[in-house]
Amino acid sequence: MADRVTVIGWDGSPLTAAARAALGAATLVAGAAHHLELPELPAHAERVRLGSLALAARRIADHRGTAVVLADGDPGFFGVVRSLRAPEFGLEVEVVPAVSAVAAAFARAGMPWDDAQVVVAHPRTLRRAVNVCRAHAKVAVLTAPGAGPAELGLLLDGVHRTFVICEELGTAREQVSVVTSDKAADHIWRDPNVVIVIGGPAGAGEGGGWIAGRDPGAGPRGWVQPDETYGGGLGEGETELLRAAQLARLGPRTGDLVWDIGCGSGAFAAEAALAGAAVIAVDRDPEACARAEAAARRGGVQLQVVRGDAPHVLEDLPEPDVVRIGGGGPAVVSAVADRRPQRIVTHAATRDAAERVGRDLTEHGYRVQCALLQSVELDTRAWTETERSVAFLLSGVLPDRAP
Repeated sequence: MADRVTVIGWDGSPLTAAARAALGAATLVAGAAHHLELPELPAHAERVRLGSLALAARRIADHRGTAVVLADGDPGFFGVVRSLRAPEFGLEVEVVPAVSAVAAAFARAGMPWDDAQVVVAHPRTLRRAVNVCRAHAKVAVLTAPGAGPAELGLLLDGVHRTFVICEELGTAREQVSVVTSDKAADHIWRDPNVVIVIGGPAGAGEGGGWIAGRDPGAGPRGWVQPDETYGGGLGEGETELLRAAQLARLGPRTGDLVWDIGCGSGAFAAEAALAGAAVIAVDRDPEACARAEAAARRGGVQLQVVRGDAPHVLEDLPEPDVVRIGGGGPAVVSAVADRRPQRIVTHAATRDAAERVGRDLTEHGYRVQCALLQSVELDTRAWTETERSVAFLLSGVLPDRAP
């Protein structure tokens, strides 16, 4: 095992005395191609180009001598330190930090970033990173080849965002560009780059001044809000207790894309967005679409509202993680199940209708649960019944999809 492993962050500024001393004593230096060209590297040191971190970590673990790993930005922030410290390699490291690429990008843009979400996009996580960009007003994306500004822009189709793209920060080729998301695919961007994604209603996503990222206490307290919050006239599938049960069954979270089909007042869509998920609210009624947009404004969240008839309008929507079906009948249930979301929730007014939906979901490979929900509202002044609602709540979980 290496006698000593030092990880040095590099942000383009001159190396510190501690970093130069560690490099001067190194018998092995690992880094990207541009790191291995730095003049401070000792001529006698073995050089390992970082490709696979696992392979490099094994090589360092087997090395007899002093190893140095060079990394862009702060290596402890979505960097190599986590990989090197993995139990299978047994490496203890010393870290010489630098300004993170995210901090440098926001500095170049002249923007605060304590209220930003920070995500890593590579081909496996690109879709979830895009969902965060859909849901939040300020996001920094650490990109990778195949998951860069062009791919982000293409997957944000239908959602307007502004991209601040910072290429090769800290080098002589550093460049900062501002483009709209729909134009990002028209350019070739140099790696490495960071994309700051800005958009949505003014004030959405602003930090509360005490916690990084989105303030979880900025919205109203509770999973669901009283029906009167949405101006009355809610549909039979939108009552407060039924919404709470639907949210509990779906469990929307950051990185998810939720479809709310037959969104009605937009109550469920807004409350799913409050959980941090990206939400597409679908309805054929223009008045319902307008109410959903108003619900999002009241809740300080972002929705993409799509007007059209399901199931046809669903064909062009990006892949969902979880889906609430508020209306549309068996054809919509089948069309949604064909897209293989991990969870589906809907409701039925009668047992026969619930059985039909349950059979359809079962035939599509879903594990189905059904519960009869009855709620009775009482006037607590006289303890008399004022309203009663009954619904069959159906949910389907796809066992072969990650939760």
